[in-house]
Amino acid sequence: MNKEAFDKNPVVKLAFEFSLEIISFFELLENQKKYVIARQLLKSGTSIGANVIEAQNSEDKADFIHKFKIAAKEAEETEYWLLLCDYSKQYSDCKHLLVKAESLNRMIGKILSTSKRKPS
Repeated sequence: MNKEAFDKNPVVKLAFEFSLEIISFFELLENQKKYVIARQLLKSGTSIGANVIEAQNSEDKADFIHKFKIAAKEAEETEYWLLLCDYSKQYSDCKHLLVKAESLNRMIGKILSTSKRKPS
């Protein structure tokens, strides 16, 4: 997928940009020796975008919905890890990531609900 394709698809663009920010936050946490949460966050946070990208080349509608369901689960998990960081006094500020995670969750949810309603 090229940059032009990213720019034409808002959910792909948002998920990709979010992944980049998760990587930066992961590196910050790693430097602070917060290894466990950092790795969990890296895995779930970057998996969202990977599944959104996979959905773009899905075999059929059911596969598309399946990939977005996985992306939704990963987004929820990512939000959980970010909330743990946010509520813990020992972690760096991640409120901006929480806002983006919530936005991504809403967008994925809308795509899923719309896809489930449309006939095949």
